[in-house]
Amino acid sequence: MDMNREKAVELFKEFNTSASLYNHALAVEAVMRHAAEERGYDPDFWGVVGLLHDIDYEKYPDEHCLKAAEILRERKWSEDIIHAVVSHGWGICSDVQPVHEMEKVLYAIDELTGLITATVLVRPSKSIMDLKVKSVKKKWKDKRFSAGVDRSIIEKGAALLHLETGELIAMTIAGMQKAAPELGLAGE
Repeated sequence: MDMNREKAVELFKEFNTSASLYNHALAVEAVMRHAAEERGYDPDFWGVVGLLHDIDYEKYPDEHCLKAAEILRERKWSEDIIHAVVSHGWGICSDVQPVHEMEKVLYAIDELTGLITATVLVRPSKSIMDLKVKSVKKKWKDKRFSAGVDRSIIEKGAALLHLETGELIAMTIAGMQKAAPELGLAGE
């Protein structure tokens, strides 16, 4: 099967109707593409993985990652994509560890994109374009802010990538900035 962005979006929308979940997929895609470009990998491939990582989350939240593998296999998506998608749930809903650098990036930034989005939305500018790492770190410390974001997973992901948390935050902001209008984070 030709695994391109258009087919990934189509498949994602077949299983998900939530606008916020789609926005999350787009944010993760943007960061994955950015990280691939920085590291010399194929941004289209990494982007597709970012788009599809939560393919099963809306319909099968209790079987997250397990159903994703099933859905993708039935449709003849590559095992590289399947492994990456399943590994982003490592230690949460999957025992598949992220091995490839792409998988480690996905694992590290999945929760972080949510924290960054929430941080942008409470700023007066409502824009990611002027967001600084220190603003995210300030919100990070407030455990009540975006309480559903598991900061320990982000820290574990940063360690897998041999990055300081601030470096990971900066990379994630930079990736999301590239898609700011599409994400609704370009300001008012």
